[in-house]
Amino acid sequence: MRAASITASFTPSGIPTSYYNLFADAGLAAAPPLDPETRAPVAPEKLAALFAGGLLEQELSPRPQIPIPEPVLEAYASFRPTPLRRAAAFERALGTRSRILYKYEGASPVGSHKLNTALPQAYYNHLEGTRRLATETGAGQWGTALAFACRRFGLDCSIYMVKVSFEQKPFRRTMMELFGAKVRASPSELTRFGRAFRAEHPDHPGSLGVAISEAIEEAVSVPGTKYALGSVLNHVLLHQTVIGQEALRQLDELGLFPDAVVGCHGGGSNFAGIAFPFVRHRLDGRELQLLAAEPEACPTLTRGRFDYDFGDTAHLTPLVKMYTLGADYVPSPIHAGGLRYHGAAPLVSELVARGLVEARAYSQERTFAAARRFAASEGLIPAPESAHAIAAAEELAAEADAEGRERTILLCLSGHGLLDLSAYDGQP
Repeated sequence: MRAASITASFTPSGIPTSYYNLFADAGLAAAPPLDPETRAPVAPEKLAALFAGGLLEQELSPRPQIPIPEPVLEAYASFRPTPLRRAAAFERALGTRSRILYKYEGASPVGSHKLNTALPQAYYNHLEGTRRLATETGAGQWGTALAFACRRFGLDCSIYMVKVSFEQKPFRRTMMELFGAKVRASPSELTRFGRAFRAEHPDHPGSLGVAISEAIEEAVSVPGTKYALGSVLNHVLLHQTVIGQEALRQLDELGLFPDAVVGCHGGGSNFAGIAFPFVRHRLDGRELQLLAAEPEACPTLTRGRFDYDFGDTAHLTPLVKMYTLGADYVPSPIHAGGLRYHGAAPLVSELVARGLVEARAYSQERTFAAARRFAASEGLIPAPESAHAIAAAEELAAEADAEGRERTILLCLSGHGLLDLSAYDGQP
């Protein structure tokens, strides 16, 4: 049986016209989110205070294919389909016999894959009369994307940026503000939780868990405001499947199919985007390695526990079953700020638990070394997050060479590092 994503329809330019809902298509079940007060499955109306109704419908949808609204397709048309390229110069630099291809999401206007979900989230909120979206951001890719999408659909945007990244990446803040967003370092003095947290931890570098708590507090206390999340949730992963669907079609036109699909992993949006449309092939018996590459400094999938946990530090979110390091976990202030999250998407977690997805962790030193080799050979500077996927592809190619095998490895280069150049200073 061929995966639904292959037979899905596309616009004349090659953009998928539907999002691919893997769990519905494959008949897979995942544990429901729980109400922390009753420990029963959370009622949808409780989530309605945070999310637009159209997004909640997608979160729970039983449909294998969910049509992409025309205004979102029109917005996608400015940068999708994104390029699929062969890293031939990188292969030569490695001296590998394997073929390495990459789907380049840095071609979007904001330089990362995050715009794939920011646009539909802003659209559905605009449709339902929301005036403002509040969110958190780590390294700034998600905040930049949501600021851009809010500008397109006429919404105000409020962003809590993890303090260490706020200080490390000033140009990301500039981009967000250029698109009209209000940006502050988290923990902040703006929210009750932020003030209390700062009073107790005055030198805290911030975390995504803390920033999420602040954004949620604003969403539930300021009229006309909803919350937007850039990863983890089902509807976010759903939106990102445009990446893998395009890759399948582009590979099919080349007469190729990978035997390994690699993506970096923090909350799970980039990895799911490239991998989920390929999972059905694995379920149908095709030999295919699906590898999630995460940082050693925040090893959620490789060292976390698979259990119910909160998604934020203040315990405002429902409990979700996921691989987690604990809601109070504070990762080291590595440059890959987009991967510094204590939890993993429940759907990705379920696939890891079932043995369908493999996870490996990489050090910051190793990922930057891989990124430098890639940049010197291919002429593209990867975001620190994307460098983890490059390090994983290097490792897979080396393993294949040692075994005398030739592999076809597909990785998702989730964003460029042109605003992260300071992260490369001092790296070996």
